[in-house]
Amino acid sequence: MRILICDDDLLIVEKLQKYLKSYFSHLHLRCPEIVCFSDGESLLADPGDKDILFLDIEMPGLDGIYVGNELKKKDKDIIIFIITSYSEYLDEAMSFRVFRYLSKPLDKARLYRNLEAALKIYTVSNRKIAVETKDGTYSLTAENIVMVEAVNRKVILYTLKREFECVHPIKYWAEQLTDKCFCQPHRSFIVNLKYVQKFDNHLISLAGDRVAYLTRRKYKEFKDAYLFYLESAK
Repeated sequence: MRILICDDDLLIVEKLQKYLKSYFSHLHLRCPEIVCFSDGESLLADPGDKDILFLDIEMPGLDGIYVGNELKKKDKDIIIFIITSYSEYLDEAMSFRVFRYLSKPLDKARLYRNLEAALKIYTVSNRKIAVETKDGTYSLTAENIVMVEAVNRKVILYTLKREFECVHPIKYWAEQLTDKCFCQPHRSFIVNLKYVQKFDNHLISLAGDRVAYLTRRKYKEFKDAYLFYLESAK
């Protein structure tokens, strides 16, 4: 993991570095690489991975709104925290789906709460799943799984690119796919809420022309899970 800080205020940068190192130390975790920039041009020119970014709005040269938009175009999964003293930029920042908006001076407790949520999302996005089939074992990123279906004594796992006939039953997958983006709307289906396009009382349409059943007794639970997922993904 790589955490980036882009702010022309040296005191904020130093405090944020201190808070981040303290957070990981308290949890007895190895602190990720932390890289700092004082302007947007340098950040955009950086060739390294950009997993979590703390981004100021008002900086010399390119402002944070422009920089954030450009980074989201290159990588929609980058987790961006906006840090600024100016709340009037909130609407513009939300237009490219920032993860959180943090006001200066930084509140350490609030920072830690939101960092914990960001790390959970990062972990889910990068978690690997072993998929055993009769032909061998494949490694997939959990978020790339569109759905799992039990049909005619077979269990099929679907991604956007292909499908896998698994050796494990649907119950096994219900125990493996416990992240908040997964939901079991029917005993024969587990779906990734990320790929839901629409649903009614009976059917769920997903990306890749996949369809899953939704039982009446599961409708409210599924709807609540989907709305919560959308809210937390903003």
